[in-house]
Amino acid sequence: MATKQEVKAYLAYWFQLGKKVIVGNGKASILPKSVLDGDRYSKEFEECWEQILSKESANCHLEGTDETIAELLTSAWEMLPCCRCTMPVAARNLGMPALLCPCNDLLNWPNTELPTPRAPIKTQEQLQIIHARLLDNSV
Repeated sequence: MATKQEVKAYLAYWFQLGKKVIVGNGKASILPKSVLDGDRYSKEFEECWEQILSKESANCHLEGTDETIAELLTSAWEMLPCCRCTMPVAARNLGMPALLCPCNDLLNWPNTELPTPRAPIKTQEQLQIIHARLLDNSV
């Protein structure tokens, strides 16, 4: 089952590659200009996330996919890495998988020469982990 946080992260990753959330059968789209702000999601992304949840999420879907955000928030779906590009994709727990990965229509993706989209990083925690590893290796 995909949790609310996993669906949020899924959208954040794809927003970083320029994918939009389509609202109201194509009447509007949502794409924040910034997704990350240091160790957290940006205010703009958080506002978009709230907008997606507050709107009829039954009519919202990630560009290039058919599954609605409301469907992804049910127990029938989980987030797995794409076998082509390792980005998160929605997969059904039972039955047939989604037909396409959202990366299907990105001409220059995957591109190993560019940094990949990521989740927010708590810099201090990462530095402490590196520091601990260095101390372990020096003994």
